[in-house]
Amino acid sequence: MSQNDFTITTYQPEYEADVIELWHKCGLYRPWNNPAKEIERKLKVNPELFLVGLIGGKVAATVMGGYEGHRGWLSYVAVDPAYRHRGLGRQIMQAIEAELKKLGCPKINIQIRNGNEDVASFYQSIGYKPDDVFGMGKRLVDD
Repeated sequence: MSQNDFTITTYQPEYEADVIELWHKCGLYRPWNNPAKEIERKLKVNPELFLVGLIGGKVAATVMGGYEGHRGWLSYVAVDPAYRHRGLGRQIMQAIEAELKKLGCPKINIQIRNGNEDVASFYQSIGYKPDDVFGMGKRLVDD
């Protein structure tokens, strides 16, 4: 695969099945997060910040970005295990960072599940640093 084979574009409805399959492959699926509903919700808020990376027309990477005027947030960052360690993660992260920067976003936050040291190492390699915070959440809707 050459770098020219990898293209990044905004999410389109025809990618839904491939995106959901990728999230399952990458271990991002959780029973309390219905992936189809997650996509539906994202398309209502900053849909231009939902990027997919394609190889041969097939979804190989994803990232969902958000920005509310104070901080950018990233979720569903995924690279197909068959294409890891080839720079795709770095490329899709550079693309979402550029989009957030265009919006005036001064800082990006991402949450990483405990125990996922490989992912934490990747983010550190591209300039992310641990913040002195801990995450909390509250479900408002049960899927």
